[in-house]
Amino acid sequence: MPVLDANATAQLKAYLGNLRRPIELVGTLDDSPKSAETRALLDEIAVLSDKVTARFDGTDERVPSFVIRAEGGASQTTFAGLPMGHEFTSLVLALLHVGGHPPKEDADLLDQVRSLEGPLHFETFFSVTCQSCPEVVQALNIMAALNPNISHVAIDGALFKDEVERRQVMAVPAVFLNGQSFGAGRMDLAQIVAKLDTNAASRAAEKIAAKEPFEVLIVGGGPAGAAAAIYAARKGIRTGVLAERFGGQVLDTMGIENFISVQYTEGPKLAAQLESHVKEYEVDIMNLQTATALVPAGADGLHEIRLENGASVKSKTVILSTGARWRQMGAPGEDEYRNKGVAYCPHCDGPLFKGKRTAVIGGGNSGVEAAIDLAGIVAHVTLIEFDNQLRADAVLQNKLRSMPNVTIITSALTTQVLGDGAKVTGLIYKDRETDATHTVELEGIFVQIGLVPNTEWLKGTIDLSPRGEIEVDARGATSIPGVFAAGDVTTVPYKQIVIAMGEGSKAGLSAFDYLIRQG
Repeated sequence: MPVLDANATAQLKAYLGNLRRPIELVGTLDDSPKSAETRALLDEIAVLSDKVTARFDGTDERVPSFVIRAEGGASQTTFAGLPMGHEFTSLVLALLHVGGHPPKEDADLLDQVRSLEGPLHFETFFSVTCQSCPEVVQALNIMAALNPNISHVAIDGALFKDEVERRQVMAVPAVFLNGQSFGAGRMDLAQIVAKLDTNAASRAAEKIAAKEPFEVLIVGGGPAGAAAAIYAARKGIRTGVLAERFGGQVLDTMGIENFISVQYTEGPKLAAQLESHVKEYEVDIMNLQTATALVPAGADGLHEIRLENGASVKSKTVILSTGARWRQMGAPGEDEYRNKGVAYCPHCDGPLFKGKRTAVIGGGNSGVEAAIDLAGIVAHVTLIEFDNQLRADAVLQNKLRSMPNVTIITSALTTQVLGDGAKVTGLIYKDRETDATHTVELEGIFVQIGLVPNTEWLKGTIDLSPRGEIEVDARGATSIPGVFAAGDVTTVPYKQIVIAMGEGSKAGLSAFDYLIRQG
């Protein structure tokens, strides 16, 4: 039975027409079913282009695995496991980039990659259900394709469980460099290069500090920030965007089924479309930048945003759209065991806990959905809710209660995460009705208790609500004239993508209106 369906085969054949040099696929296989699938996949790819050959005499330490190697060994990348699901795109791009097709990245960034000194041997543990993993895998594959001093192996954690246990990988993507932990979680190419190139931050600071003042400066690159940038740029005014990572919280969202007119999409795909749309206009995007202070306009009429790297940017108007992040429990042990059993993305990390005992903290829609998903993978799920009842939609509650390997505990406060120094071993919760404490033995804890606005850097400068949200009026205006805000960071209710986009559009129009009225 073919590994690729007819549609995937046709698309891949078209992509392989972009190969500029021959490549070979070298498989290391045994008699297992996964090896049989891998052999079939490589054979199916090889017949689609006369520039691709496949052989099966590899000697890699991981089985099954295969190397994508350029003619003459100029560059290569390796997959240990079958890169399907979310990683199929990573496979396609690796074929193209090793085959000489240029990556769609900033030219200066690619030059930085080529200039990195090695040897740098990266290993990435991924899950085919993880929406954060492909960006990391693809970035490191690009680096391996461009620089002979760099190599990369992408490893399916679900297939190599012994190695996952031995190296104590409890969250994906998990990246190792030359055998040592390098990073965990979503990283794009620019972030990875910045960690390797120690002078990158200072060069970026110099470049940013030399920029002329903007007419509108947007802080944050999520749906609200992207919408604000598009609406401002369409008015023909000088527009800039400062973003820690373009796409924001959307990058960590799996399935999106309530974005009007689009029946289904996924966060990373939507984020890429947002960035592509913004780049259709003359918008100056300054990525990997963290704002640390807002200095309201003085006599020169320019607001100033100070950055973590020491640079500052000035603008006649500012739109704050810094979004929100996952709320933490605040229990002792949570930080110590983050990525060692404490996780925040069940889609990404759930497969690593197959057959194990887990807990979900939070009884809203996100928590109940996480528990339902995990129940199909793990041995047992304990859902712990602070309130005396679950807050999720009835249909989700009914589904959860129908699952035999789920325990629901309400009126409970998690007071401590337990571990053995290397990984989570359990948690302690207090019954809020009796004050009795109980211990639950488990291996994984998934925290799903809502969002907290990213406004710590604004305290004392702008009016915030008791929850830390930026207070705005119907036009998106804040307590500082010429400063607007939009999205999850504000007091506007219902933290939804479609609402954030609308509020961002409104803020962009309000900033333009303000500029006109100021003459």
